[in-house]
Amino acid sequence: MRKFNPWPYQQRMIQFALQHPRCGLFVPMGMGKTSASLAIIDVLKNIFEEGPALVIAPLAVARNSWPSEVRKWTDFCHLKVSPILGSTKERVKALHTKADIYVINYDNLMWLDNFLTTKNYTWPFPVVIADESTRLKSFRTRQGSKRAKALAKFSNFFKRFIALTGTPSPNGLNDLWGQLWFIDHGERLGKSFTAFHNRWFRPLQVGANAAAVQWVPHDFAQSQIQDAISDVCLSIKAEDYFDLDKPQFVNIEVDLPDDARRLYDDMEKALYIELSNNKTVEAVNAAAKTVKCLQLANGAVYTDELHNWEEVHTAKLDALASIVEEAAGEPLLVAYQFKTDLARILKAFPKAKAFDKRPETVEAFNNGEIPMLLVHPASAGHGLSLQDGSSKLVFFSQWWNLEEYQQVIERIGPMRQMQAGHPRVVTVYQILARDTIDYVALAKKRTRREVQDMLLDYLRNKGDKR
Repeated sequence: MRKFNPWPYQQRMIQFALQHPRCGLFVPMGMGKTSASLAIIDVLKNIFEEGPALVIAPLAVARNSWPSEVRKWTDFCHLKVSPILGSTKERVKALHTKADIYVINYDNLMWLDNFLTTKNYTWPFPVVIADESTRLKSFRTRQGSKRAKALAKFSNFFKRFIALTGTPSPNGLNDLWGQLWFIDHGERLGKSFTAFHNRWFRPLQVGANAAAVQWVPHDFAQSQIQDAISDVCLSIKAEDYFDLDKPQFVNIEVDLPDDARRLYDDMEKALYIELSNNKTVEAVNAAAKTVKCLQLANGAVYTDELHNWEEVHTAKLDALASIVEEAAGEPLLVAYQFKTDLARILKAFPKAKAFDKRPETVEAFNNGEIPMLLVHPASAGHGLSLQDGSSKLVFFSQWWNLEEYQQVIERIGPMRQMQAGHPRVVTVYQILARDTIDYVALAKKRTRREVQDMLLDYLRNKGDKR
């Protein structure tokens, strides 16, 4: 645990939310939206006596990020979190558990509506936080998303509502109306989506059929809409707070599901015995177990020498999906280590493409035609320029090689960005499986220590904590 010392922009977020009971905090991924929100919840509880809070988030974020963030800080570890997840029985139990923060995923909002209505319960959450609030963009007063509609049914009972997202309008201005409705019930952008459209958009014929119409914003729409919502929405830009000459490193931590955790722990124990007895990580058995641990952390492991493999969890894939959503259409460069990683990412993201060293592929990525380019660090080295395509790099997998690691970052690095005329922060996301060898591999790239010594220290420390 460590003490929470908010960055200046986090202080702005906290103050803004406390001053505006219903608001939007539009802050890029990796800039501490969750920890700032915990600070807000803590102040509301202890000073304003407001709570409990309901946090709505995508499943992976609800299951992993919020509970682990509470445990991370000495300032917030006293806050009790109750995840409304799992089976119906588990959700009901979570609802009846006394807590400061209740966390639910968006897909369970319809269940929550039905449960509260059937039981004739009043809405029990004065504070509501919508994490990745773009999931509410499809709300309409008459039709639209069933999940958003289930939440809207209780919106009059929210004393406070905070929309959290780094990308409020990933597909254009259309995405804003649904989210803003939860803040002001249509006061700023129109009481209905139709009213919103009629004011700031015009129909454009896109086909011979009279019904083939695309609504495009008027030239004045962007500035007018921004002005209309500026009093209740705070927008933070990474460029205003981070050095453009240095990458911003963001750790995205995931938890292994129980079955995968048991498999991983068994392999890790075997690795510790091998290291202690043989005194060398180069020993065939120890090296193999190290690789197996890295594979299990990623979510799939080879089962024999014929390259057959089995998937054991999707935690990292879920985290990658959240990064894709936050990127709001900006292409991603994703580094993987094992062929199993490549196969699983391609299956989960059909529009992704594996790097093949062809000039046409590089050009397509730089032109924004490939939403996700998958590269192996060993094949994405010197001379490859991908800075026009993206400023965001994701390490799906961890490995030991520092030079390859640095070279991948350099493909879209700050210097290349500046030389190409892109004054933007380079963001490097590390997807890490909590309490695994991932952290040893990451640390190895920052030190000259031998892998064997680092592994033994790591495994001994874990054993002491058991």
